Amino acid sequence: MVESGTEPVYSQHCKGPLPSFSSCFPHLPGMFIFNRSEIEISTFFLIGIPGMEHAHVWISIPICLIYLIAILGNCAILFFIKTEPSLHEPMYYFLSMLAVSDLGLSLSSLPTMLRIFLFNAPGISPDACFAQEFFIHGFSAMESSVLLIMSFDRFIAICNPLRYTSILTRARVTKIGLAFSFKSVLLILPFPFTLKHLRYCKKTLLSHSYCLHQDVMKLACSDNKVNVIYGLFVAVTGILDLGFIFMSYMMILKAVLNIASQKQRLKVLNTCVSHICAVLIFYVPIFSLAVIYRFAKHSSPVIRILMADVFLLVPPLMNPIVYCVKSKQIRNTVLGKLCQKHS
Repeated sequence: MVESGTEPVYSQHCKGPLPSFSSCFPHLPGMFIFNRSEIEISTFFLIGIPGMEHAHVWISIPICLIYLIAILGNCAILFFIKTEPSLHEPMYYFLSMLAVSDLGLSLSSLPTMLRIFLFNAPGISPDACFAQEFFIHGFSAMESSVLLIMSFDRFIAICNPLRYTSILTRARVTKIGLAFSFKSVLLILPFPFTLKHLRYCKKTLLSHSYCLHQDVMKLACSDNKVNVIYGLFVAVTGILDLGFIFMSYMMILKAVLNIASQKQRLKVLNTCVSHICAVLIFYVPIFSLAVIYRFAKHSSPVIRILMADVFLLVPPLMNPIVYCVKSKQIRNTVLGKLCQKHS
Protein backbone atom coordinates (compact mmCIF):
# COMPACT_ATOMS: atom_id res chain seq x y z
CA MET A 1 0.00 0.00 0.00
CA VAL A 2 1.12 3.55 -0.70
CA GLU A 3 0.55 5.87 2.20
CA SER A 4 -1.91 8.72 1.67
CA GLY A 5 -0.33 12.05 1.08
CA THR A 6 2.63 10.56 -0.78
CA GLU A 7 2.97 10.25 -4.52
CA PRO A 8 4.12 7.06 -6.16
CA VAL A 9 7.54 7.18 -7.78
CA TYR A 10 7.05 6.84 -11.54
CA SER A 11 9.68 5.37 -13.82
CA GLN A 12 11.21 7.60 -16.45
CA HIS A 13 10.00 5.01 -19.00
CA CYS A 14 6.35 5.72 -18.08
CA LYS A 15 5.72 7.88 -21.13
CA GLY A 16 3.53 7.69 -24.15
CA PRO A 17 -0.21 7.26 -24.57
CA LEU A 18 -0.39 3.62 -23.39
CA PRO A 19 2.50 2.88 -21.00
CA SER A 20 2.70 -0.62 -19.53
CA PHE A 21 2.12 -1.22 -15.81
CA SER A 22 5.57 -2.76 -15.30
CA SER A 23 7.33 0.15 -17.02
CA CYS A 24 5.57 2.67 -14.80
CA PHE A 25 6.17 0.79 -11.52
CA PRO A 26 9.39 -1.26 -11.85
CA HIS A 27 9.97 -0.91 -8.08
CA LEU A 28 6.75 -2.67 -7.08
CA PRO A 29 6.82 -6.34 -5.99
CA GLY A 30 6.38 -9.11 -8.56
CA MET A 31 2.89 -9.92 -7.28
CA PHE A 32 1.60 -6.81 -8.98
CA ILE A 33 2.77 -8.08 -12.35
CA PHE A 34 0.86 -10.77 -14.15
CA ASN A 35 2.25 -14.27 -13.73
CA ARG A 36 5.35 -14.30 -15.95
CA SER A 37 5.66 -18.08 -15.76
CA GLU A 38 2.59 -18.34 -18.02
CA ILE A 39 4.12 -16.15 -20.74
CA GLU A 40 5.31 -18.34 -23.58
CA ILE A 41 9.02 -17.99 -24.24
CA SER A 42 10.35 -16.92 -27.64
CA THR A 43 13.97 -18.09 -27.41
CA PHE A 44 15.76 -21.28 -26.38
CA PHE A 45 19.37 -21.23 -25.26
CA LEU A 46 21.86 -23.90 -26.32
CA ILE A 47 24.97 -24.71 -24.32
CA GLY A 48 28.64 -25.07 -25.21
CA ILE A 49 31.01 -26.68 -22.71
CA PRO A 50 30.22 -25.53 -19.15
CA GLY A 51 33.18 -24.00 -17.34
CA MET A 52 35.13 -23.49 -20.57
CA GLU A 53 33.27 -20.51 -22.00
CA HIS A 54 36.52 -18.50 -22.04
CA ALA A 55 38.07 -21.08 -24.41
CA HIS A 56 35.13 -21.48 -26.80
CA VAL A 57 36.91 -19.57 -29.57
CA TRP A 58 39.88 -21.94 -29.35
CA ILE A 59 37.59 -24.98 -29.18
CA SER A 60 35.89 -23.76 -32.36
CA ILE A 61 39.13 -24.31 -34.33
CA PRO A 62 39.20 -28.15 -34.08
CA ILE A 63 35.41 -28.23 -34.49
CA CYS A 64 35.69 -26.25 -37.73
CA LEU A 65 38.46 -28.56 -38.94
CA ILE A 66 36.35 -31.64 -38.15
CA TYR A 67 33.39 -30.22 -40.06
CA LEU A 68 35.61 -29.21 -42.99
CA ILE A 69 37.25 -32.66 -43.24
CA ALA A 70 33.88 -34.43 -42.83
CA ILE A 71 32.18 -32.36 -45.55
CA LEU A 72 35.10 -32.60 -47.98
CA GLY A 73 35.56 -36.34 -47.28
CA ASN A 74 31.91 -37.22 -47.91
CA CYS A 75 31.74 -34.96 -50.98
CA ALA A 76 34.87 -36.72 -52.30
CA ILE A 77 33.24 -40.14 -51.75
CA LEU A 78 30.18 -39.01 -53.73
CA PHE A 79 32.35 -37.53 -56.49
CA PHE A 80 34.49 -40.67 -56.91
CA ILE A 81 31.48 -42.99 -56.92
CA LYS A 82 29.74 -40.84 -59.54
CA THR A 83 32.73 -40.40 -61.86
CA GLU A 84 34.43 -43.81 -61.59
CA PRO A 85 32.65 -46.58 -63.59
CA SER A 86 34.33 -49.35 -61.57
CA LEU A 87 32.49 -48.08 -58.47
CA HIS A 88 29.06 -48.35 -60.07
CA GLU A 89 28.13 -51.35 -57.94
CA PRO A 90 25.42 -51.85 -55.27
CA MET A 91 27.90 -51.68 -52.39
CA TYR A 92 29.13 -48.25 -53.49
CA TYR A 93 25.63 -46.95 -54.21
CA PHE A 94 24.77 -47.73 -50.59
CA LEU A 95 28.02 -46.08 -49.52
CA SER A 96 26.96 -42.92 -51.37
CA MET A 97 23.70 -42.99 -49.37
CA LEU A 98 25.76 -43.21 -46.18
CA ALA A 99 27.81 -40.21 -47.34
CA VAL A 100 24.61 -38.23 -48.00
CA SER A 101 23.28 -38.96 -44.49
CA ASP A 102 26.66 -38.00 -42.99
CA LEU A 103 26.64 -34.74 -44.95
CA GLY A 104 23.12 -34.07 -43.70
CA LEU A 105 24.15 -34.64 -40.07
CA SER A 106 27.13 -32.31 -40.44
CA LEU A 107 25.22 -29.51 -42.16
CA SER A 108 22.28 -29.80 -39.73
CA SER A 109 24.38 -29.26 -36.61
CA LEU A 110 27.00 -26.91 -38.09
CA PRO A 111 25.10 -23.59 -37.73
CA THR A 112 24.40 -23.77 -33.99
CA MET A 113 27.76 -25.32 -33.11
CA LEU A 114 29.64 -22.49 -34.82
CA ARG A 115 27.33 -19.81 -33.41
CA ILE A 116 27.99 -21.01 -29.86
CA PHE A 117 31.73 -21.69 -30.03
CA LEU A 118 32.78 -19.04 -32.56
CA PHE A 119 30.34 -16.16 -31.99
CA ASN A 120 29.07 -16.87 -28.43
CA ALA A 121 25.45 -16.70 -29.64
CA PRO A 122 23.52 -19.52 -27.91
CA GLY A 123 20.01 -18.20 -28.59
CA ILE A 124 17.75 -19.98 -31.09
CA SER A 125 14.09 -19.45 -31.93
CA PRO A 126 11.69 -22.37 -31.23
CA ASP A 127 10.84 -22.80 -34.94
CA ALA A 128 14.54 -22.95 -35.92
CA CYS A 129 15.12 -25.42 -33.09
CA PHE A 130 12.25 -27.66 -34.23
CA ALA A 131 13.58 -27.57 -37.80
CA GLN A 132 17.08 -28.49 -36.66
CA GLU A 133 15.95 -31.42 -34.54
CA PHE A 134 13.88 -32.70 -37.48
CA PHE A 135 16.91 -32.76 -39.78
CA ILE A 136 19.26 -34.22 -37.13
CA HIS A 137 16.86 -37.02 -36.19
CA GLY A 138 15.87 -37.53 -39.82
CA PHE A 139 19.44 -38.00 -41.07
CA SER A 140 20.25 -40.14 -38.01
CA ALA A 141 17.32 -42.42 -38.85
CA MET A 142 18.46 -42.47 -42.47
CA GLU A 143 22.01 -43.45 -41.44
CA SER A 144 20.64 -46.25 -39.27
CA SER A 145 18.56 -47.51 -42.23
CA VAL A 146 21.52 -47.31 -44.62
CA LEU A 147 23.71 -49.33 -42.23
CA LEU A 148 20.93 -51.94 -42.14
CA ILE A 149 20.73 -52.04 -45.95
CA MET A 150 24.53 -52.36 -46.18
CA SER A 151 24.43 -55.36 -43.81
CA PHE A 152 21.94 -57.09 -46.14
CA ASP A 153 24.21 -56.18 -49.06
CA ARG A 154 27.13 -57.93 -47.33
CA PHE A 155 24.91 -60.92 -46.51
CA ILE A 156 23.87 -61.36 -50.18
CA ALA A 157 27.44 -60.81 -51.45
CA ILE A 158 28.83 -63.50 -49.13
CA CYS A 159 25.99 -66.02 -48.94
CA ASN A 160 24.79 -65.79 -52.55
CA PRO A 161 27.65 -64.27 -54.57
CA LEU A 162 26.61 -65.73 -57.95
CA ARG A 163 23.23 -63.96 -57.86
CA TYR A 164 24.51 -60.75 -56.21
CA THR A 165 24.28 -58.50 -59.29
CA SER A 166 20.97 -60.03 -60.42
CA ILE A 167 19.37 -59.51 -57.00
CA LEU A 168 20.71 -55.99 -56.39
CA THR A 169 20.15 -54.37 -59.77
CA ARG A 170 20.53 -50.61 -60.16
CA ALA A 171 16.74 -50.16 -60.32
CA ARG A 172 16.23 -52.25 -57.20
CA VAL A 173 18.98 -50.38 -55.33
CA THR A 174 17.30 -47.08 -56.25
CA LYS A 175 13.91 -48.31 -55.03
CA ILE A 176 15.40 -49.59 -51.77
CA GLY A 177 17.20 -46.29 -51.18
CA LEU A 178 14.09 -44.20 -51.87
CA ALA A 179 11.88 -46.46 -49.75
CA PHE A 180 14.15 -46.28 -46.69
CA SER A 181 14.68 -42.53 -47.13
CA PHE A 182 10.92 -42.02 -47.29
CA LYS A 183 10.52 -44.21 -44.21
CA SER A 184 13.02 -42.09 -42.27
CA VAL A 185 11.23 -38.85 -43.21
CA LEU A 186 7.79 -40.21 -42.27
CA LEU A 187 9.14 -41.59 -39.00
CA ILE A 188 10.58 -38.24 -37.86
CA LEU A 189 7.98 -35.94 -39.45
CA PRO A 190 5.67 -35.86 -36.36
CA PHE A 191 8.50 -34.61 -34.10
CA PRO A 192 8.41 -30.88 -34.96
CA PHE A 193 4.60 -30.80 -35.04
CA THR A 194 4.20 -32.46 -31.64
CA LEU A 195 6.82 -30.09 -30.19
CA LYS A 196 5.07 -27.11 -31.79
CA HIS A 197 1.85 -27.96 -29.93
CA LEU A 198 3.58 -27.91 -26.54
CA ARG A 199 3.72 -24.76 -24.40
CA TYR A 200 7.09 -23.47 -23.20
CA CYS A 201 6.89 -20.96 -20.37
CA LYS A 202 9.52 -21.63 -17.69
CA LYS A 203 12.69 -23.41 -18.78
CA THR A 204 14.73 -22.12 -21.71
CA LEU A 205 18.15 -23.80 -21.34
CA LEU A 206 18.82 -26.89 -23.49
CA SER A 207 21.47 -29.50 -22.66
CA HIS A 208 23.50 -29.58 -25.89
CA SER A 209 24.94 -27.43 -28.66
CA TYR A 210 22.08 -28.43 -30.95
CA CYS A 211 18.39 -29.29 -30.62
CA LEU A 212 17.23 -32.84 -29.91
CA HIS A 213 13.62 -33.97 -29.52
CA GLN A 214 14.05 -35.51 -26.06
CA ASP A 215 15.89 -32.40 -24.88
CA VAL A 216 13.34 -29.87 -26.16
CA MET A 217 10.26 -31.70 -24.88
CA LYS A 218 11.62 -31.57 -21.31
CA LEU A 219 11.34 -27.77 -21.40
CA ALA A 220 7.58 -27.89 -21.94
CA CYS A 221 5.23 -26.83 -19.16
CA SER A 222 2.29 -28.64 -20.78
CA ASP A 223 1.62 -32.37 -21.04
CA ASN A 224 4.25 -34.08 -23.22
CA LYS A 225 3.11 -37.72 -22.92
CA VAL A 226 2.55 -37.99 -26.69
CA ASN A 227 6.14 -36.87 -27.29
CA VAL A 228 7.51 -39.35 -24.76
CA ILE A 229 5.56 -42.29 -26.23
CA TYR A 230 6.37 -41.47 -29.85
CA GLY A 231 10.01 -40.76 -28.99
CA LEU A 232 10.19 -44.22 -27.41
CA PHE A 233 8.66 -45.74 -30.56
CA VAL A 234 11.33 -44.07 -32.74
CA ALA A 235 14.06 -45.32 -30.39
CA VAL A 236 12.68 -48.86 -30.68
CA THR A 237 12.88 -48.69 -34.49
CA GLY A 238 16.57 -47.80 -34.16
CA ILE A 239 17.11 -50.77 -31.86
CA LEU A 240 15.31 -53.00 -34.40
CA ASP A 241 17.68 -51.78 -37.12
CA LEU A 242 20.63 -52.78 -34.95
CA GLY A 243 18.96 -56.12 -34.19
CA PHE A 244 18.56 -56.91 -37.90
CA ILE A 245 22.19 -55.90 -38.52
CA PHE A 246 23.25 -58.34 -35.80
CA MET A 247 21.11 -61.10 -37.33
CA SER A 248 22.69 -60.47 -40.75
CA TYR A 249 26.15 -60.90 -39.32
CA MET A 250 25.16 -64.05 -37.49
CA MET A 251 24.10 -65.54 -40.83
CA ILE A 252 27.27 -64.21 -42.50
CA LEU A 253 29.41 -65.79 -39.77
CA LYS A 254 27.58 -69.09 -40.20
CA ALA A 255 28.27 -69.00 -43.95
CA VAL A 256 31.93 -68.08 -43.43
CA LEU A 257 32.49 -70.95 -41.01
CA ASN A 258 31.40 -73.36 -43.74
CA ILE A 259 34.35 -72.25 -45.88
CA ALA A 260 37.13 -74.80 -45.56
CA SER A 261 40.14 -72.53 -46.16
CA GLN A 262 41.11 -70.24 -43.30
CA LYS A 263 42.73 -67.82 -45.73
CA GLN A 264 39.49 -67.60 -47.69
CA ARG A 265 37.53 -67.03 -44.47
CA LEU A 266 39.72 -64.05 -43.55
CA LYS A 267 39.44 -62.68 -47.07
CA VAL A 268 35.64 -62.85 -46.95
CA LEU A 269 35.43 -61.33 -43.46
CA ASN A 270 37.76 -58.54 -44.53
CA THR A 271 35.07 -57.31 -46.92
CA CYS A 272 32.85 -56.61 -43.88
CA VAL A 273 35.39 -54.69 -41.78
CA SER A 274 34.51 -51.26 -43.18
CA HIS A 275 30.81 -51.75 -42.52
CA ILE A 276 31.41 -53.14 -39.01
CA CYS A 277 33.52 -50.05 -38.22
CA ALA A 278 30.75 -47.77 -39.53
CA VAL A 279 28.18 -49.56 -37.33
CA LEU A 280 30.38 -49.23 -34.24
CA ILE A 281 31.21 -45.57 -34.98
CA PHE A 282 27.49 -44.76 -35.21
CA TYR A 283 25.96 -46.88 -32.44
CA VAL A 284 28.63 -46.83 -29.70
CA PRO A 285 28.22 -43.07 -28.92
CA ILE A 286 24.41 -43.45 -28.92
CA PHE A 287 24.41 -46.34 -26.46
CA SER A 288 27.15 -44.74 -24.35
CA LEU A 289 25.06 -41.59 -24.05
CA ALA A 290 21.95 -43.66 -23.18
CA VAL A 291 23.90 -45.54 -20.47
CA ILE A 292 25.22 -42.27 -19.02
CA TYR A 293 21.73 -40.77 -18.84
CA ARG A 294 20.27 -43.96 -17.35
CA PHE A 295 22.91 -45.10 -14.87
CA ALA A 296 25.13 -42.04 -14.31
CA LYS A 297 22.60 -39.26 -13.83
CA HIS A 298 24.87 -37.46 -11.37
CA SER A 299 27.91 -37.57 -13.63
CA SER A 300 29.48 -34.36 -14.89
CA PRO A 301 27.34 -32.64 -17.55
CA VAL A 302 30.56 -32.08 -19.52
CA ILE A 303 30.80 -35.84 -20.15
CA ARG A 304 27.25 -35.97 -21.52
CA ILE A 305 27.81 -32.91 -23.70
CA LEU A 306 31.08 -34.25 -25.13
CA MET A 307 29.51 -37.66 -25.83
CA ALA A 308 26.57 -35.99 -27.59
CA ASP A 309 28.99 -33.93 -29.70
CA VAL A 310 30.93 -37.10 -30.55
CA PHE A 311 27.68 -38.64 -31.82
CA LEU A 312 27.34 -35.90 -34.47
CA LEU A 313 30.99 -35.10 -35.21
CA VAL A 314 32.73 -38.48 -35.36
CA PRO A 315 30.64 -40.63 -37.80
CA PRO A 316 30.72 -38.06 -40.67
CA LEU A 317 34.45 -37.60 -40.05
CA MET A 318 35.47 -41.24 -39.73
CA ASN A 319 33.28 -43.04 -42.30
CA PRO A 320 35.07 -41.60 -45.39
CA ILE A 321 38.45 -42.30 -43.76
CA VAL A 322 37.53 -45.90 -42.88
CA TYR A 323 36.20 -46.66 -46.38
CA CYS A 324 39.17 -45.02 -48.09
CA VAL A 325 41.61 -47.03 -45.95
CA LYS A 326 39.80 -50.40 -46.01
CA SER A 327 38.24 -50.39 -49.49
CA LYS A 328 40.90 -51.21 -52.06
CA GLN A 329 38.81 -49.96 -54.99
CA ILE A 330 38.14 -46.57 -53.41
CA ARG A 331 41.74 -46.26 -52.26
CA ASN A 332 43.05 -47.03 -55.75
CA THR A 333 40.56 -44.59 -57.29
CA VAL A 334 41.63 -41.79 -54.93
CA LEU A 335 45.33 -42.45 -55.51
CA GLY A 336 44.77 -42.69 -59.28
CA LYS A 337 42.96 -39.32 -59.38
CA LEU A 338 45.68 -37.69 -57.29
CA CYS A 339 48.44 -39.09 -59.49
CA GLN A 340 46.66 -37.80 -62.61
CA LYS A 341 46.57 -34.29 -61.17
CA HIS A 342 50.29 -34.31 -60.28
CA SER A 343 51.39 -35.78 -63.63
